[in-house]
This record gives sequence, C-alpha cells and structure tokens, in this order.
Amino acid sequence: MELAQIRYFLEVARTKHMTNSAKHLHITQPALTQAIHRLESDLGVPLFVPKGRNIMLTEYGKYLQKKLEPLILQLDEIPEQLNMMMKLESETIHMNVLAASGLVMEAIIAYKKKYEGIHFQLQQNVESELYDIAIRTKLFYQGMNVKNSFACAEKIYLAVPKNEKYEDRSSICLAEVAEEGFVSLLGSREFRYICDRFCQHAGFTPKIIFESDNPSAVKNMIAANMGIGFWPEFTWGDIENEEIRLLEIEEPVCQRDIIINYNKNKTDNQNVIAFYTFLTEFFEKRKKCSGE
Repeated sequence: MELAQIRYFLEVARTKHMTNSAKHLHITQPALTQAIHRLESDLGVPLFVPKGRNIMLTEYGKYLQKKLEPLILQLDEIPEQLNMMMKLESETIHMNVLAASGLVMEAIIAYKKKYEGIHFQLQQNVESELYDIAIRTKLFYQGMNVKNSFACAEKIYLAVPKNEKYEDRSSICLAEVAEEGFVSLLGSREFRYICDRFCQHAGFTPKIIFESDNPSAVKNMIAANMGIGFWPEFTWGDIENEEIRLLEIEEPVCQRDIIINYNKNKTDNQNVIAFYTFLTEFFEKRKKCSGE
C-alpha cells in the first residue's frame, strides 16, 4: 500500500461518498475511484459496496480502517515531533568535561539561574568527539591547535600540612618532597597525568597513598592532613582549613593550560556559543579573583 492510497481510503471511509471525498482530496472523482479499485485489487478483498447513492464499508474495509487510522495519525504527528526534538536538541548542550569539573559545574549552576530552559548533558570521555563544548587540560608547553578554543594558564601549587617542616616555607622545590605520601586523582584523569609529569621532571615517582576519581574527595583528604598534593590555583579554589597551606613550586615549573572549545555541529549553534562565551568569561573572572 502506498501512503496516498491509505489517505484516499481513509477519506472515503470517513465520508462514504466518492464525489465529496474527491473534492476534499483535490483530485478528480474518476482518479479517486481508480485508486480505491487498485487498492482493493492489491489487497484482494472488497473494501466498499454500494448503498443507494452512497457507499459503505465492508467488514474488510472496517477492519482496514481500524488498523490504519492510528498509523496515519502517528505519521501526521511525526513532523511536529521532529520539530520538538530539534527544539529540545538546540536547547541541550552536550559537554565533555575532562578538567576543572568543579568550576564547570559552578558555571552551569550560575547559567541555569539565568536561562532555565537550557539543559546540559555531561560526559567524561577522552576519546569522544561527540560534544558541543569540551574542557580539557594539557601541560603548558604541549600546546593544542584546536578551532573555536580558549586557553587559560593555571599555576599549580603544592598543598602541605602546616607543621614544623613547612611552617616557615612559602615556596619549595618539588624534589624536596620525593619521600612524602601524595593524595591524588586516579591515573585516568588528565590532571593526574600532568602532576605525575611534574614529579618525573623533579626526578621521582610520587608515592600515592590515596587516590580517587572525585576531585572533592582529594581536596578533603589533603585538607584533613592525610598527605600532600597538587592544588590548581583557581579551579579548586582557596583552602579553608587553617592547618593546610599552599606552597609555590620553584622547580620545576608547575603550570597547566585549561582548554575550552566548542564544535559547530548543530543547525543552530546560538545556545552553544552563548554558553561558551559565558564559560570562558567565568574562568577569566575566577582567575583574576584568585590572582588578587
């Protein structure tokens, strides 16, 4: 059955009149009659029988009408549903958050307060290119040639307990803590890779005494004086625990770049670009505040 045949049949089944149906369908009455006869021939059963000047459905016709009406209704709803999907998709921003997740969440919360209709879907997948906006990190000297991107340099400090060993220190060479226990992110995280490289440059492999895939857990463990750890200057914020202090690392240079980029993979990228602009400004403001 062709879609046109189905529509013709349902219209005739509704009016029970060939001439009126032809007018509604904007075709000639002979053309409509021929289409109905061809449908009956294809199905091998009669769908209508004469009744005076009108026609009526056979039992086969009634059965076919019952089966086809829900289907054609669903077909007619598809364009509107697709338009709704497109609208929802344009209002959903897909993000691949591989760095600075805490600060990104702060930005999303702030943005949602202003634009409630915008939705976010987050993933953490190093291999994925299916995103609207990605946030990743690299060593400052590695560089990254990415279109539609923003790079923000961030200094990395060493978080240590405020005890006799460190009480008079404001800076330190990383090699001095080669025997200390480190609290760290899991090795799958890009920030962990960067910090391990810092230690390698200082001539040692860090002794990891606690690791987690949750930056908050790492921050809390360092704040609880369970070990020492690397602390990103502005994405992790200030240390509130008075027993912990941040030391500037003299050697090697401990710095990373946070890269934010967006893809032009939608028909309408307006919402993506708007949030990208907000997010980059959010990072810039936080960096300025941390530097004051």
